[in-house]
Amino acid sequence: MDTLLLLEQFFNGLQFGVMLFLIAAGLTLVFGIMDMVNLAHGSLVMIGAYLATTFIGWTGSFLGGLALAIPATFAVGALVEVVALRTLYRRNHLEQVLATFGLILFFNEIVRIIWGPISLYSGLPDYLTGQVEIIPGAPYPVFRLIIIAVGLAVAGIIYAIVAHTRLGMLIRAGASNNEMVGALGINIKSLFTFVFALGAVFAGLAGMLLGPLTSVEPGIGEPLLILAFVVIIIGGIGSIRGAFIAAILVGVVDTVGRVALPVLLRAFVTDAAADTAGPAVASMLIYILMAAILVVRPQGLFPARTG
Repeated sequence: MDTLLLLEQFFNGLQFGVMLFLIAAGLTLVFGIMDMVNLAHGSLVMIGAYLATTFIGWTGSFLGGLALAIPATFAVGALVEVVALRTLYRRNHLEQVLATFGLILFFNEIVRIIWGPISLYSGLPDYLTGQVEIIPGAPYPVFRLIIIAVGLAVAGIIYAIVAHTRLGMLIRAGASNNEMVGALGINIKSLFTFVFALGAVFAGLAGMLLGPLTSVEPGIGEPLLILAFVVIIIGGIGSIRGAFIAAILVGVVDTVGRVALPVLLRAFVTDAAADTAGPAVASMLIYILMAAILVVRPQGLFPARTG
């Protein structure tokens, strides 16, 4: 296989991985602290994408649109937590799944009512549409490199918050025993609202960065939600470090596998059979990877500490 093509696909996988991490980070925080299974998390990806596209159109500025969309997504997340999810924390996971599935239908219909069923396109400003050479002879889109940089920066910020701030201390304590945190005088409801809204911002940011790469349409975040659940299962439920490493692993395996697997299969079967079977098997690679990891480490690569 062409080395330059493999390098390009590796960077595509890295870009896909950091985007999955943005989504999985919010899921990890919400499940780890609130013990809440939120199927509607993918809808927050969609909301972020629509808000960013709308604000970019209003302001005529890509960065200005993002600057408005981020606090707006935070506000939507806080509103959803207060209005819809706060009553579900003491329910069992099946009831949470059913309720948040209903939220998916609600958000999809709201989006169709406000923005219509037609796909939207935000585009990129000229200064983000160029290419740079990763190595001589290997050009790569500037915007995709920016997505990688943003994802890595957010991962660093999350780690710094969780590991080195008072808020992070409360988050870790809330994950271990939220009733005790409340007994010590911390407003646990406000903490839950803030954490959920913060997770919504991470998911929305993934949608904002995804919008210029594809069309923005109802249900855009739902396929990514499935992959985000795979990420947190592989990484270890409740583990931010595990979510990051698993997201990068899933992104690279999925992207590189779709290119490399058909080529590898040609060594064993005919070209026609390889071209037919390769994409089908490649689409299952991350699930095969998940199964293999769970056989060896049933709690994931980096399970969250419970003590």
